[in-house]
Amino acid sequence: MLEGIVRDSIAKQSTKQLRRDGYLIANIYGKGVENINAAFKVNDFIRYMKNKTTIAFDVKVGNDTCKVVVKEYQKHPVTGDLVHVDLQVAVPGVRARYLVPITVEGTPKGLKNKGLFAYHRRRVEVVCTIEDLPENFHFQIDDLDTGDNILVRDIEMPANVDCFLDPRVPLIGVIKAK
Repeated sequence: MLEGIVRDSIAKQSTKQLRRDGYLIANIYGKGVENINAAFKVNDFIRYMKNKTTIAFDVKVGNDTCKVVVKEYQKHPVTGDLVHVDLQVAVPGVRARYLVPITVEGTPKGLKNKGLFAYHRRRVEVVCTIEDLPENFHFQIDDLDTGDNILVRDIEMPANVDCFLDPRVPLIGVIKAK
């Protein structure tokens, strides 16, 4: 479980001091839940994110424990270091927007025909409750040839999961090398 501290002050000076001390500034919010201003140790947060296996994960801030999903990262424009993260509380029974990752398996046959495998989107936005949230959308890509794509309409959506993207939007494919 990822553990953090509650920020007492949201003033600019105290935020800068926390960043100097090695903390990542975070906001935790959700529908019907009071906002929490938090901070996590940067290295602990990055290590936890690399090793997590599910989209939703537990965090403990102060005495509160809640299940959250990452909504947005903000990085420093020059150094690329994490500066801020927004976490959304996954409230049971409440429909919300989530980003579900795309995973692939296999080697496309189009690579032998001088094609390049490309992710057009790494995640697909869906609307559902946390109970119905799929862990990922998995595709077998052995049959993809040069010029072939897997589109949004090719996803088998589970029950009670909606995707409002245009069905013609490509997700992954093999493009022709120039």
